[in-house]
Amino acid sequence: MDGNDQRPAVGVAHVVLKTDRMEASAQFMQSIGMRPIFDGAKVSIYEMRGGTHLILMQADSIRPGDAPFDLMVDDLHATHQRCVSLGLDPSPIEPRPEIDHETFTLREPAGHVITFFSSHASGKPV
Repeated sequence: MDGNDQRPAVGVAHVVLKTDRMEASAQFMQSIGMRPIFDGAKVSIYEMRGGTHLILMQADSIRPGDAPFDLMVDDLHATHQRCVSLGLDPSPIEPRPEIDHETFTLREPAGHVITFFSSHASGKPV
């Protein structure tokens, strides 16, 4: 690590989400703003801010529920409106005063519920 680099020394490399609808889930991730790195029948990789990669893994069956990760965006209201305009049916935005944020949820095609949070980055280089 460069001595002038003020970013934390570690970051999240990969998060994994299993899907039984690879093509639909992959298209969904791209529509919400992830960058496609690799699209395959059994594995697809999408890049997020900070270099974290979402690994979509094909499964014969899944148990839908809360995704094992959440997402953070700079402008939650603009992101919510974009999801509405794409016909993705996000939940209403709700305040979370105990953590000084707002949030909404969105169900991806395989049934996992992904929570979106307003930004809580420190303002320092990340």
